[in-house]
Amino acid sequence: MNALAQAAAGVAALVHLTAFAWETVLFRRPGVHRGVFKVPARDVDAVRLWWFDVGLYNLFLACGTVIGLVAGDAPVGRALVFSTCGFMVAAGVGLGVSDRLAMSRPRGSGVGGALARVVPALVAVVALALA
Repeated sequence: MNALAQAAAGVAALVHLTAFAWETVLFRRPGVHRGVFKVPARDVDAVRLWWFDVGLYNLFLACGTVIGLVAGDAPVGRALVFSTCGFMVAAGVGLGVSDRLAMSRPRGSGVGGALARVVPALVAVVALALA
């Protein structure tokens, strides 16, 4: 596994660990639910279980990537990084589509999150595929 793939996968894992912390551990804080996710305080209890579940998915993707990085250039390490980063790309594309459709908040407010999900993971996938 080359250095570019390792670095990009590491960044992708950090992005997803941060999302896990926001969505699962810190969601009730106004700076997170209102500031990051634009969820009004009146709606926090109604969507908390959904956010908690989404946070766990992000944790699992990050953990799979970290385990793959620890395994290194062994086939299992490359496979884990490739597959978990591939799922991150797919999830980021889904987030981008939901943003374009303005499904849960104003159109355009999720672009940064979608790019943060897609770009490092896509770089890792491409770097692995070309190595």
